Amino acid sequence: MPATDFDAERAYSDDQFSARGVFKSDHLKAVCGYFEPGQFIPVHAPDSDVVVHVRSGTGVVREGDTDHEVGPGDVVVVPAGVDRGVKADEGGRLEALLVTAPPPTDAEHDPVREGLRRGVFDPEAAKADD
Repeated sequence: MPATDFDAERAYSDDQFSARGVFKSDHLKAVCGYFEPGQFIPVHAPDSDVVVHVRSGTGVVREGDTDHEVGPGDVVVVPAGVDRGVKADEGGRLEALLVTAPPPTDAEHDPVREGLRRGVFDPEAAKADD
């Protein structure tokens, strides 16, 4: 069984959030997520459940139509097929453990890549505004 900690995995990027994979199987994927202020995982709805456990910082976790304001120790669970995204507040960094089961496919991450390319947290809402 892999063992690590947030300090050992910590890596930030000026360009976008950093996801440091700590475990992956056919059934589950666990990553430590590191977000600079305002960075995000764009809203998407893969066919997998996700658990987001905030270690430090504050931000928002989207669950369907609900934005949960989160801080250290908070846990948000989003079922498969439901919109989800994570965004750090503008005032500081956010660190979280994200566990997905089963791991999303590469195709299911297309909205994430599009949102990062366009710099928008919710790519579908941004399309509607265009």
